[in-house]
Amino acid sequence: MAKLIYSAIASLDGYVEDETGDFQWAAPDAEVHAFVNDMERPIGTYLYGRRMYETMAYWEIVDRETQSAESQDFTDVWRAADKIVYSRTLQTPSTTRTRIESAFEPAAVRQLKESASSDLSIGGAEIASVALAAGLVDELQLILNPIIVGGGKPALPDGFRVGLELLDERRFKAGVVYLRYRLRA
Repeated sequence: MAKLIYSAIASLDGYVEDETGDFQWAAPDAEVHAFVNDMERPIGTYLYGRRMYETMAYWEIVDRETQSAESQDFTDVWRAADKIVYSRTLQTPSTTRTRIESAFEPAAVRQLKESASSDLSIGGAEIASVALAAGLVDELQLILNPIIVGGGKPALPDGFRVGLELLDERRFKAGVVYLRYRLRA
């Protein structure tokens, strides 16, 4: 059975966006970007809410020839994966290998996990909150940036409680820290 992994790049105080919706402070340097590429390489399917999908669709249209080597690699990794977008408003995908679902159905995601040959990634704090509450997330991967933004969109939901087992950690030159946890039942 495939794992469902929630990965998030966050501030040290736990936000994926600041109060203005900005997340430019989360842009990884070359070392972190290469690490993220390797982390994402085994993902076969991305599960997104509409807003995260619209942000990530950039990787479909970007001219990879103008990118750094790390960005080119991520572009290739992202384009090779399937995407499922959960949206009540989006009718047609703007990227290849993408399908739209009108609602996030936990039973359907459980079935997807059981039938998938590669791991799944859930992207976006809001949809990840739903998956966490439904007990669908197997692993949590946090990349914490050395910045405190003081508020905004939290990476993890309020009111959610679960035990975690630390599986891996890494520290980067720029002060970024990677933490990988298994969720305990």
